[in-house]
Amino acid sequence: MEYFEIDRSRKFDICLLGRIAIDFNPAYSNSVKEEFKPLKEVHYFEKFVGGSPANIAVGVSKHGLKTGFFAKVSDDAFGDFVIDYFNARDIDTSRVTRCTNGEKLGLTFTEMLSPKESSILMYRNMAADLMLSPEDIDEAYIKDTKVLLISGTSLSQSPSREAALKAAMLAVKNGTFLIFDIDYRNYNWKNDDEISIYYSQLASMADLIMGSREEFDLTERIIAPGMTDEQSASFWFGKRAKLVVIKHGMKGSAAYTKSGEKFEIKPFPVTARKGFGGGDGYGAGFIYGLFSGWSLDKCLEFGSAEASMMVKSNNCSDDLPSAAEVEAFIAEEKKLYGEMVAKV
Repeated sequence: MEYFEIDRSRKFDICLLGRIAIDFNPAYSNSVKEEFKPLKEVHYFEKFVGGSPANIAVGVSKHGLKTGFFAKVSDDAFGDFVIDYFNARDIDTSRVTRCTNGEKLGLTFTEMLSPKESSILMYRNMAADLMLSPEDIDEAYIKDTKVLLISGTSLSQSPSREAALKAAMLAVKNGTFLIFDIDYRNYNWKNDDEISIYYSQLASMADLIMGSREEFDLTERIIAPGMTDEQSASFWFGKRAKLVVIKHGMKGSAAYTKSGEKFEIKPFPVTARKGFGGGDGYGAGFIYGLFSGWSLDKCLEFGSAEASMMVKSNNCSDDLPSAAEVEAFIAEEKKLYGEMVAKV
């Protein structure tokens, strides 16, 4: 496919760069169910690996892709937890290194008031993931991977932003397919100009750009504000992009190709437990579809299905499904509700 040309001889299928965190979600097990209530009233939490690129790494690895990761983690028990978790899921941790100045993994406490009303309380002072430095970026490792995915949060502070930009430059230099997952989080950013400056730099080097309409608006704020989805896709195709994916939440998502094709899908109508985590499943599923050589409409369907499965879950990592589980979910949903990949 013209929009996904990769060197299949390379060792790693995909390497991700960006945030690893620890999620504490209100407990929801057989013995303890902290049903929807304010965070101040929650007594029991469940601990999970979190952070969007970390979750996507878990998802694609579970789908059978050989996965690596560039990151910094804390030199403590939480750092041990993350590295052991990745190793147990066959995610290469040779480029996940320890901080040396006391920086800590970010902690995320989730408040779930209802399936449609949730928020997070973040502790990210001296965040370990933002300590990734240009010296941590190994050109040989990038040269030996088919795809590099960079999460936008890594651009929010130095030295992580320089590390991310160096990795992107090396991906372009070595013919590694570059995915920019915009992944906007308002914490750590100082102002909207800063966001647009660094997002647009990375987007200009990417082969595939993925994000919500809001994230594209932030990226384009200085250079081309107020564009429609079609205008955004055309603009980035004028740079390096071969494929642009724009998401509109419950209204669906669309993929645009440089040759002028557009594919759209609506989400599967599930009852959600939380309003986040779907994007990580979507990314893992969509990328797996590209590696599998599927048509874009099937990639969108698979990603949308995995997203729907994850908003039903109480976490964003442990419950990421296998490919067979996603296929079974799609078959069951179509049986119950009919064909759900109709055009928007």
